[in-house]
Amino acid sequence: RISWISNIIVVVSPENIEIMKSIIEKYDHRRVMIVKGGITRHRSIFNGLKVFAENEFSNHLLQKPEVVIIHDAVRPFVEEDILSKVVMAAKEHGAAGAIRPLVSTVIASAADGCLDHSLERARYRASEMPQAFLFDLIYEAYQQCTDYDLDYGTECLHLALKYCKTNAKLVEGTTDLWKVTYKRDLYAAESIIKDNLSQQLCVITDVKEAVAQVGFLLHESLKSQIKVEAISISLSKNDSHLQNIFSGQCYNFVCINDKKYAIQETQQLLDMLEKSSIPLLYPVVLILVHLDISENISFSIGMEELTRIKKFAREVKKQNILVYGLLIQYK
Repeated sequence: RISWISNIIVVVSPENIEIMKSIIEKYDHRRVMIVKGGITRHRSIFNGLKVFAENEFSNHLLQKPEVVIIHDAVRPFVEEDILSKVVMAAKEHGAAGAIRPLVSTVIASAADGCLDHSLERARYRASEMPQAFLFDLIYEAYQQCTDYDLDYGTECLHLALKYCKTNAKLVEGTTDLWKVTYKRDLYAAESIIKDNLSQQLCVITDVKEAVAQVGFLLHESLKSQIKVEAISISLSKNDSHLQNIFSGQCYNFVCINDKKYAIQETQQLLDMLEKSSIPLLYPVVLILVHLDISENISFSIGMEELTRIKKFAREVKKQNILVYGLLIQYK
């Protein structure tokens, strides 16, 4: 998804390595390497860093990066902007991490279970991920760690300060850095993903004037509500613009044509989709609009076309692609 990240090391508990391998293979991830995790957070991170420095952790050493980003898989909505900010800050300061304001007051309890004291919330921040470090600096910090640090520590920025005397630059993070911690958070995460997927639409029309005009009007009526890309092409040709839209993770398409029995061209569209890098974790929605502007409108021909689309839709639903047909007859 982000071209300037050269390698991605996924540190996984031993019992989940095979599952992770199947995910990488299924979605054809090219820059991902799996490393067996340790029994604690810091031991797992250290194992991931060793891929760039110690032969025993990899079949071949990866090229050592100038900057390494450490991120939690439980924060799935990290955006490129915050990654870029912590990397640039790390290049300048040696270490950097995202922070967020505290939403609850932090208190300390006494031995008897009663309130001891509370912290002034305005003075403190929650440490979040991603965090970025000059590779040599964070690797040196982990090499100097005590067993107590590796077993009980949780904060990478603290290790950089403790062992390398590096004060991390703190970068204001965004609201999408929240953690998927409890089961209910999975439902919230799914809703966010579905909402994001519904915010982009591609309108594809033939180059014919009447058809292209319908696409233009649809674009004009929707552009204030969602992001709409409208293109006029011939699906019989391999269009690079359309390929770029597929690679941009668009999941919703409206295809407008005035041809009888346009299933063949629709299949070409789906073939292009299948060859793209889009992961079909969620359904792709394809609305086929058949515009009948002939002088002699035949209701029976229109119904025959819709019947073909219905049959076609049943077949492609197995591929997690939802096809809908709409017939517009206009004289």
